[in-house]
Amino acid sequence: MNKYVALMALSTILSAMLSSCSLAEKPQMTNIDAQEGEAQIKIKQAKGHVKALGAGLKTRLQQAIRSGGLTAGVEECQLAAGPIADSLSKNGWSVGRTSLKVRNPDNAPDGWEREQLAHFSGLLEKNKLTSEPLKRPLDAYQYDDESGEFRYMMAIEQGQLCMACHGTNVAPAVKDVIAKHYPDDQATGFTVGDLRGAFTLTYQPE
Repeated sequence: MNKYVALMALSTILSAMLSSCSLAEKPQMTNIDAQEGEAQIKIKQAKGHVKALGAGLKTRLQQAIRSGGLTAGVEECQLAAGPIADSLSKNGWSVGRTSLKVRNPDNAPDGWEREQLAHFSGLLEKNKLTSEPLKRPLDAYQYDDESGEFRYMMAIEQGQLCMACHGTNVAPAVKDVIAKHYPDDQATGFTVGDLRGAFTLTYQPE
């Protein structure tokens, strides 16, 4: 083998080695990466639905209270919650709310929801005792890559606005309106910072 041929052979071997290293170092998309990417897309969509539902309810509630007081607020919440959630429950999505202490029995949690609610509640109770900062929003998701079903929950913390209807000192007139619409109501006795419940969403491929 002459000197020129030897150099060409060595160059070919080095090029092959470099190419092999380059391919080995290049990250490859795995099934896990794809699943995580799909889950992140669904989380973003779910958060958009949560924002729309929360903002819609808050706006209607505030308007009703300004015009007719707290009893009107209870009436409006009862009338508006379902239609707003229904308007967002399309294109495979089901949007709603749940709680460990429900006002509407139709919103009672299933097993997975109850587990997440207990977890959220524990985090908020610990936060009250230690004042350690919490990453917010408090949320959780579940994704089945075989069926494509996706579930998402975001905690609802008890705020001052809702104390008049869900707090420890609900006015008799407000209690009467609540009892009229929700005779089995459990959703009172909260203090600011408690877990009031959670937005709960499910996506099923159509």
